[in-house]
Amino acid sequence: MEKTFAIGIDLGTSNSAVAYLSLDEEVTPAVLGIAQLTAANAIGELPVLASATYLPHPDEFGGGLPSLPWDEAGARAVRGQFAREHGAMLPDRLVTSAKSWLSNYHVDPRSRVLPWASDLASSDKISALDASAGYLRHLKGAFLDCAAARQHGWTAESGEIVVTVPASFDEVARRLTLEAASEAGWGEVVLLEEPQAAFYAWTAQAGAGWRQQVKPGDIVLVCDVGGGTADFSLLAMTDRDGELEIERISVGDHLLLGGDNMDLALAYTVKAQLSEEGKEIDNWQLLSLIQSCRRAKEQLFGDESLDQVNLSIPSRGSSLFAKTIATKLARATLAAVVLDGFLPLTAITDLPVEGGQSGLAEFGLPYASDPVVSKHLARFLTRSLENVRSGGGPAGLVVPEGVNHLMPTAVLFNGGVFKPGPVRRRILDLLASWNGGKAPRELEGVELDLAVARGAAVYAANRASGKGLRIKAGTARSYYIGLETSMPAIPGFKPPLKAVCVVPQGMEEGSERVLADREFGLVTGREATFRFFSSEVRGGDEPGAVVGDAVKTLEETASLTVTLPALPGATGGDMVPVRLQALVTELGNLELWMQHTASAQRWKLDFKVRTQ
Repeated sequence: MEKTFAIGIDLGTSNSAVAYLSLDEEVTPAVLGIAQLTAANAIGELPVLASATYLPHPDEFGGGLPSLPWDEAGARAVRGQFAREHGAMLPDRLVTSAKSWLSNYHVDPRSRVLPWASDLASSDKISALDASAGYLRHLKGAFLDCAAARQHGWTAESGEIVVTVPASFDEVARRLTLEAASEAGWGEVVLLEEPQAAFYAWTAQAGAGWRQQVKPGDIVLVCDVGGGTADFSLLAMTDRDGELEIERISVGDHLLLGGDNMDLALAYTVKAQLSEEGKEIDNWQLLSLIQSCRRAKEQLFGDESLDQVNLSIPSRGSSLFAKTIATKLARATLAAVVLDGFLPLTAITDLPVEGGQSGLAEFGLPYASDPVVSKHLARFLTRSLENVRSGGGPAGLVVPEGVNHLMPTAVLFNGGVFKPGPVRRRILDLLASWNGGKAPRELEGVELDLAVARGAAVYAANRASGKGLRIKAGTARSYYIGLETSMPAIPGFKPPLKAVCVVPQGMEEGSERVLADREFGLVTGREATFRFFSSEVRGGDEPGAVVGDAVKTLEETASLTVTLPALPGATGGDMVPVRLQALVTELGNLELWMQHTASAQRWKLDFKVRTQ
């Protein structure tokens, strides 16, 4: 079917957004006004959909809630602004951070476990996959309703659709995102890393002049910190036959660390101030204080002439004389908590502190154990150099001798945390302190909380037309499959598990690699376990490269226990000779095939089951 429009969907941890454009017109992407409940009795349009789901009690809202045109009959979940604000008072029924649960390898994303730690029965809960599909279904309804109102005649099938994911998402989380989009009725969608989307948005905003702002040899750090996550990527600018070409060098870890942490820290600081004054607040008032601190933070960062912002914390008492607690957030407190607490001027050798020493901890999302963003950025730049020196990155990338980190020459900020100028300046000062006082230049972006959706729409239009900028990226990691060591048995000694590289870092969509020079033994006809690994710092490993001790050297990302059918006439437990074939589809799916060397029989292994 001929494509008539391009759409970019930013499926965010805290907020989601949509941008779109007609392929018949040369226009910049428009941001969709997303209809949603803004109060128990009101529907309004906002530029973002809060990634929050509220699950009302059957007896709640006795008169019912207003319905949206695309709501299914009997739908009980509420999504968006009202869900987040109302659910903050009843957290036992509020689902947030579904995207982070998709990437949590400890929990089955299809299990009905959210809201986490809630006393609700499992039948009343939803899964991370359900929540993600729900947001995408809401965005689809809002978009098609808007298109119908404007008589565009668009359908989901007539669009080039791109959904963004964190660069740090592994193969399993990417697969789950595609599954959620399919369940929501979007059909086939293409995935794009969020930092790349931010760069596409910057080029569209800068127009033809963007090529004068970067040059071959530049390394651009895309620094993306939103409400709940931090994501880093490095892009290298290279020259190819006189044309500027862009290649993604490395991506960082998936960090559950962002603006929400800062708001929470401010609230606890103010709460401690009140306690010193003899004023105590309860948990309900703390929720209100968190929101007040967020707004005050934005005011202070937005108007540098202000020394403080007054805060008022309501009482939940029913008396007409119930008092409101008055306090303030001072600029000095804001600087101490946000700038010096989360973004201090640390040394490049000062890396994040690992998890706590306790042998027992609460089970849930794997939040970053160290809240200092500066340290995580130092670790990312250090590991990026390790990746380049291992063979990753473009040919001709020059790294000075004697350095222990890869230093960017330019920075593109993205995410709501970087809206305030003081926060951006702190990152530039930090990088300058690691570079002999020379700061990288800032590539100026706009609407940092909407750039990802806009950039995804630009990329979708480029894909549909076959023209325009394309960042050379491919897979963000190298992927491996566990390989049992062949050696004589030795009492008391278990040989380490090896792993063979099947997908090199940077393998692009629509390509395949066959390990033609080597045969492997595949167990068929009985249950066997396959273990999958990845690495973000071994960019030089080619398909067929064997890693000696996979568990120590690589990151285990998934495992699959399955019984592969035996060859016709063979008995269970036979080991047959195969060659390995890896394929990255046009949509970005990773497939691994085992091809029998003596027949046309082959077996497919899926990266769908996480390590438990």
